[in-house]
Amino acid sequence: MNMTDIFNGIGHFFQWTFTFMKGFGNKPNIFFWLIIAALFVTWLRMQAKFNKEAKEKNTLQ
Repeated sequence: MNMTDIFNGIGHFFQWTFTFMKGFGNKPNIFFWLIIAALFVTWLRMQAKFNKEAKEKNTLQ
C-alpha cells in the first residue's frame, strides 16, 4: 500500500459523503446559522451583564 492508495481512499470517502449530503439540501446551512445566531445572542447578553457589573463596581475602563 502506497500513499496514492491512501489519498484515493480518502477521496472516495469524501465523494461518498458528499453524495449522501446532497439529500439534505440547504437544511444544514440553516441549522448552522441558527446555532451561530443563538450563540451570538448569548454572547451579547453575557457581555451586557459583564458591562453592567463592571459599571456598578466602577471598574469599567
